[in-house]
Amino acid sequence: MPDNRIRINSDFWKGKHVFVTGHTGFKGTWLSLWLHGMGANVTGYSLQPPTEPSLFELCRMDEIVTSYTADIRNMAALSAALKEAAPDIIFHLAAQPLVRASYLNPIETYEMNTMGTVNLLEAVRQAVKGGSPVKAVIHVSTDKVYSQLDESRGYRETDRLGGGDPYSNSKACTELIISSYRQVFQNDADQSNGQVAIASVRAANVIGGGDWAADRLIPDCFRAILQGQPIKLRYPQAVRPWQHVLEPLHGYLLLVEQLYENKQFAQAWNFGPKDEDTISVEQVVSELCKKWGDQASYQVDQAEHPHEVHVLRLDCTKSRTLLGWYPRWDLDTAIAKTIDWVKASLNQENGREICCKQIQEYVLGSETHDH
Repeated sequence: MPDNRIRINSDFWKGKHVFVTGHTGFKGTWLSLWLHGMGANVTGYSLQPPTEPSLFELCRMDEIVTSYTADIRNMAALSAALKEAAPDIIFHLAAQPLVRASYLNPIETYEMNTMGTVNLLEAVRQAVKGGSPVKAVIHVSTDKVYSQLDESRGYRETDRLGGGDPYSNSKACTELIISSYRQVFQNDADQSNGQVAIASVRAANVIGGGDWAADRLIPDCFRAILQGQPIKLRYPQAVRPWQHVLEPLHGYLLLVEQLYENKQFAQAWNFGPKDEDTISVEQVVSELCKKWGDQASYQVDQAEHPHEVHVLRLDCTKSRTLLGWYPRWDLDTAIAKTIDWVKASLNQENGREICCKQIQEYVLGSETHDH
């Protein structure tokens, strides 16, 4: 079978100025580490790390990135940071990212996810008018932006947007904002704005070491295991696409390399696992318990919980065909790598070194892994 996968060009990233919103979060920390390892100059804009402990602090990220501690809703602070950083590339991850939290705080969720995105794009527009070199913006969205359709197939980028809960719906709203701003940039009287290309990336459920978020499946599992408690499953039969956090980040990096020179890539992109890794919550937890050992166990939580979509699948044909992106680690490997990370951390190993080792394993493995 011919290998049409495109490799990350680390030389492309060397010396690039990259601005990452939400860089103190789980995904933002992994991304910032990967960028730094390729020689990029990373500036982050975020609130304080959202969890205690936090991957950001464990990896001593303040030693290798320039950080602005501020709210994405603070337009003045965001504009000032963008002006000073003068980035070539922006990854927008700052958000309220949890479904259950969105039911508790819908106003904050909409403010952060929709107006936060408006603030960023408007700050970019003003910065470019002032001579900023920004050429590519990646908005990190979610696979939950789609309306509930036929559960037998994966969602495609052209499917109808919707989202029932405030988190999913707010992220669907940001997709419309991005579509509008693409036209704003192109039609702006100052044609220099036309250089900015904006893409939206919709990733499946991610797992990996260093995630301590509340009400998220894998962190909840490890918390229960380490406390000697059975894991409680709120939605055991919910079917989701599962992948290691490095999988979508790999896709984002590949996309930027294309987007930077070719605005035809300024579209929406799905990044998810192979079909066989779209499985139920109970199947994932069962496998995790088996791999962990030491009497790890789970039970179904019989309490009432807010509604979540029962089945969610992603069709990633577009990313595979046009970007040459493929999943490198299957779910079995992703779970094993996550457990390896947690056990290494418990053994007091250096957090940054654990992450960098896994990034290196992923990159080297991606050169030879069959698809």
